Amino acid sequence: MLDLVRLRVLAAVAAHGSVTAAAEALHYTQPTVSHHLSRLEAATGAKLLQKVGRGIRLTPEGEVLARRAAEIIGRVDAADAELAELVGLRSGRVRVGAFSSALSVLVPPAAAELRSRHPNLELELTDVHPRVALQQLRDGEIDLAIVFRYDDQQPADGIRYTHLLDDPIHLLSRRTGESLNDHRESDWIAGCVNCRRELLQHCADAGFTPHIAFTSDDIIVKQAFVAAGLGVATMPGLALRSHLAEGVRSTELPIVRRIHLGTYGEPPDPPATEAFVAALKRATLG
Repeated sequence: MLDLVRLRVLAAVAAHGSVTAAAEALHYTQPTVSHHLSRLEAATGAKLLQKVGRGIRLTPEGEVLARRAAEIIGRVDAADAELAELVGLRSGRVRVGAFSSALSVLVPPAAAELRSRHPNLELELTDVHPRVALQQLRDGEIDLAIVFRYDDQQPADGIRYTHLLDDPIHLLSRRTGESLNDHRESDWIAGCVNCRRELLQHCADAGFTPHIAFTSDDIIVKQAFVAAGLGVATMPGLALRSHLAEGVRSTELPIVRRIHLGTYGEPPDPPATEAFVAALKRATLG
């Protein structure tokens, strides 16, 4: 029996012309795409692709199956969309795990749109660190995870990541227009040992080790200490959109963290999940 997911992979390779482009379009890793193609060849007993130089091309058998796959997938997607309108979005639940500033800035407009379009959908929110959110996603405890990373690497962890936005990091002090180098001798208010790694790395890149005078992961507490003249801190832009204390000045640094939406398992996602993802993307772009 032909597997729909593997047919979708073959159709994507035919449409995009390479395994790399198909993997990007499907939000898969290249090894995952290659694995599905190999299993499809084993299931059909036909050679579907052949290497040409550094690339690949479909064999005649592959072209025939790819055309049929596109037709099948189109019909299945249409049926799924129709059922979603009739059944899937009349009731359902979306469980979202995210860090605090994403919950306070990104999620509310998406939740408002979701309620307006699909008032019977239930939205469950969990305030959780990205590392924990990804584990909960793999364990099936949540349906979506909003996480951040400071690098451009795509982890090979089976999770499908969608980039939402870049979130700039700001230096917080009582003056504007400053840099990390201006506070080589200052006291710093930093997060816990697990949360200050990026601060330490960026200060090391600037040639110094910050003196951590106070520790807190609470954005209100950190800003209160800055406002009181007890030190300086760094904070992401999303957090500043949630709260900016009187007397605190922020200066954007040439440092960003990348905000991603993570989903797990083979696509397509359940209709309720897809509806929230679409609302979140629109809210982020808007």
